[in-house]
Amino acid sequence: MTACAMESAADHGEDAVRAGCTITADGAFAARLALDGDSWFPERWTLDGPEPYAVPLPGNQPEEPGTEVQPMGDGRVLIRRLADGRHLFALLYPTGPDTGELPLGAVECPDPGSRLRLLPPAPCGERAYALAVGRRSSAVWLVAGGAFGPKHVAEIPGRCSGGVWLDRTGRMLALDRELDGRTKAVVVDLHRGGEVSPLLQIAADSDDRLLLADADSGLLLLRSDAPSPGHDRLGWGVLGSTLPVRFPECLKVAGCAVTPFAIQPGQVLTPEGCAVALRVDGPAGSWLGVWRPAERRMHQLAAPEGWLAGAGVWTTDGVLQLPYATAETPCAVARLSGPFGAPGDTGEAGEAGATGTGDAGAAGPGGPVRDRTAAGAGPGTGTSSPPWPGPGEPSEPDPPVPPVPVAPRPVPLQQAPLGRLVTK
Repeated sequence: MTACAMESAADHGEDAVRAGCTITADGAFAARLALDGDSWFPERWTLDGPEPYAVPLPGNQPEEPGTEVQPMGDGRVLIRRLADGRHLFALLYPTGPDTGELPLGAVECPDPGSRLRLLPPAPCGERAYALAVGRRSSAVWLVAGGAFGPKHVAEIPGRCSGGVWLDRTGRMLALDRELDGRTKAVVVDLHRGGEVSPLLQIAADSDDRLLLADADSGLLLLRSDAPSPGHDRLGWGVLGSTLPVRFPECLKVAGCAVTPFAIQPGQVLTPEGCAVALRVDGPAGSWLGVWRPAERRMHQLAAPEGWLAGAGVWTTDGVLQLPYATAETPCAVARLSGPFGAPGDTGEAGEAGATGTGDAGAAGPGGPVRDRTAAGAGPGTGTSSPPWPGPGEPSEPDPPVPPVPVAPRPVPLQQAPLGRLVTK
């Protein structure tokens, strides 16, 4: 048994809004807590077959609402339960009509002022990690895939949040570290004893957090208050690039929170052409945004009914797969294909189509999903899906703006000046 920290599901502070389910890095499996009446139970979804299907994995008693589950690459489901100040880890798997359970060990939680949560699924699918945040330092634990139960692998000074994998092997982990009153994204090398190095330092007095990264193209999605102190903005950069970070005006939606959750993989030499899926949360609910760095427009789309909000994966050819569950269709995936605007497009928006799988039929719930940012696509203009929920219809596209000025010399990402280099 090992010592670390504890938390409730609601104590994540700066961490991103939780998705409705967790999906493996390769998109083969997903896991979530499902509800049967008043009882919560783990459920595994298989997504890489001809049709998605769900396998319930109930235990001997209902789970607590804050219990975390995460799919592994072999189809088993990691579960984290909190009991008597300890975090208990186990792997769940179906055994005929019952659920098999392989205990992995426990992490003791003596400090009530700390917290622990699972990190996003490792790219290899064979290991799982947890982040324990204490008063002055944070620890990374290997909780599945080790030889002898949970293992402490890194200790980082400061309070950390977030968690983004930067490579395909599960070695380089980016965390947002709060230290001396500022939050900066850092890289933790798990193969070198948790060696820490800076990743984002856009300005000396800014808070810079990494939200998403793609290992193929190096595209980074981040949030920083550098361009407007006191107000966070969504921005993007490229890992290893000498170009400065940019903060597109089109990623701002008045009165709403915008959070990226998936990047199109496989675009090795063209990070500007990667499609990015965003979750938009407003007073009327959640809907979708699709954007490419090469564009000056975010396409806003209605989400499928029952979408497990914030969950989804891209295929290499640009199809966005969104898991959803309704009373009639308890396990299904809506597939949205583009064009969503071609790479480099700054004006006209293309129409997006959607298809469902499983029991959803050919059109998914609510009929075809159409791009609500196309010219003239206001309410009642021939679309069979309801308008995306939000504070009014989107405004017309911004008029063309001059190209971003070129920096006089190559500038490392962590030293990128702002000023006139903020994209409008």
